[in-house]
Amino acid sequence: METPELIKDGKRLDGRALDGLRPIRIMAGVLKEAEGSAFVEWGGNKVICGIYGPRECIPKHDASPYKSLLKCRYTMSPFASLEEHGRSGPNRRSTEISKVIREAFDSVVMSGEFPKTQIDIYVDVLQAEGGTRIAAIAAAAVALANAGIPMKDMISGVAVGKIGGQLAVDLGKAEDNLGESDMPIAFTHRGKEIVFLQMDGKLTPEELSRNIDAAMEASDKVYALQAEALRKSYDSEGGQELEM
Repeated sequence: METPELIKDGKRLDGRALDGLRPIRIMAGVLKEAEGSAFVEWGGNKVICGIYGPRECIPKHDASPYKSLLKCRYTMSPFASLEEHGRSGPNRRSTEISKVIREAFDSVVMSGEFPKTQIDIYVDVLQAEGGTRIAAIAAAAVALANAGIPMKDMISGVAVGKIGGQLAVDLGKAEDNLGESDMPIAFTHRGKEIVFLQMDGKLTPEELSRNIDAAMEASDKVYALQAEALRKSYDSEGGQELEM
């Protein structure tokens, strides 16, 4: 099978420039029964996140007298993708992504404010089209803020990589699968600290540095959408109505 040309006349398969983001829509406060929630539509990705807690830690022997225990469960709906990881139930991929998302937010959530409790982050991918873990992080950050969980900084990110021999921002599914490198990365907004980074493929040190700079610039655009979603949720006094 012939590999499709990912870049033609300086444009990508979907017509974007190399530094262009896919359309992004973010909504906060979309679930009535959660302490905080968010919905992110990023290209063909649709991700919803609900926050529950701080609440009693279960099992109780896991509770810390000094801080809240942060838990994360990332799952992909069986209808989200035709690939094998779209099957129902937990798997190795979802377990790994749950872990790295939790570690990212462990660095910013002020868990010392809620000792002997747990805070649960539930992320469900309803539709997948490349970059779901970054969309999940964007949703979780907004949902935590919507829940009133104090954080030292906001987290935003984007996937960058190399396709057709050129560096690109916000890789889609085909670019992720057929490109030379894929690197999802997330930063704190004010501190610009890297709190999440994974990479498939190879990049030179210079390419890695350029990708990080491009990701940081793109992440600022994602942050602006996150902040706007939170402002709208406060203005509407009770969240935004989710329109699929």
